[in-house]
Amino acid sequence: MEPPTFADVLAAANTIRPYLSPTPLVRYPMLDRLLDSEVYVKREDTQPTSAFKVRGGINLVANLTQDERKRGIICSSTGNNGQSLAYASRLLGVHCTVVVPEHANPVKLDAMQAFGATVVEHGREFEDAREHAERLAVAQGPRNVHSANEPLLIAGVATAALEVLQQVPDLDYYFVPLGGGSGAAGACLVASTLNPATKVVAVQSAQAPAAYEAWRSGELREAPMQTIAEGLATRSSYEMPQAMLRGRLHDFLLVDDSDLEAAIVTYIEYCHVLAEHAGAAALAGALQARERIRGKKAAIVLSGANITLQQLRHAMDASPRRS
Repeated sequence: MEPPTFADVLAAANTIRPYLSPTPLVRYPMLDRLLDSEVYVKREDTQPTSAFKVRGGINLVANLTQDERKRGIICSSTGNNGQSLAYASRLLGVHCTVVVPEHANPVKLDAMQAFGATVVEHGREFEDAREHAERLAVAQGPRNVHSANEPLLIAGVATAALEVLQQVPDLDYYFVPLGGGSGAAGACLVASTLNPATKVVAVQSAQAPAAYEAWRSGELREAPMQTIAEGLATRSSYEMPQAMLRGRLHDFLLVDDSDLEAAIVTYIEYCHVLAEHAGAAALAGALQARERIRGKKAAIVLSGANITLQQLRHAMDASPRRS
């Protein structure tokens, strides 16, 4: 499959418009002061699945062929991609199976099942679940949906960046979390088309750096996966997002899991909003890069808020309080 084009992003925006409203782009004075910048937070936590991936899910399911609709779809997920496709499938009358790693985030599992998906637990990590989903697709016949190498998903999630740059066309920096890479790839496609001066910065956990290593080396890589952020928990890099990042992505930052927890607390203290670990990654990256963005206009994608109470308590206990 070929990577999506900007025309595909515009088509995706038309596809999802009947189902999803544009999400808020919000200024928080305390966050502006903390980063000494003009900061815009893209509130993808306000989506009906509390995560940005629903954009891609609706775009993909709406574009299935009649044969694919009859066969249904299957995907692998650590949570938000599965929720996205489950939600879209219920909305559009398609059966959805989601294969998740064992001990996945129970908040996300409950949501998938509430949206009507069949949930199959398999393996310790995302890659185990992904391989099992591919086997089930061959054996049972549903259309397999790869979480990253899927043009319709990338074009769908790219509509978040489209909304941001339509509102702030002179944006200097765009910080986006990166797990599999669909969101960052979509942001790069949109920014390079609408304003090449906008610097897209991807942020990944240092405890799961496969995509970072691939981008830096120019070759697909695997790396140890030990992050607590399930939305960033991949030990492989993927061809399509990496191809789209190459030559378009300005920088790629690694942050520690402890930085993600600190960013979760920062969102609560400074903005009074909730983020999961992956959802707070872009803010953690902006905090790391605060010197270079001083005095600039920066957008930060809050990509999701599907955090468990246990995860939230741990983040609160682990992060130092402001004096």
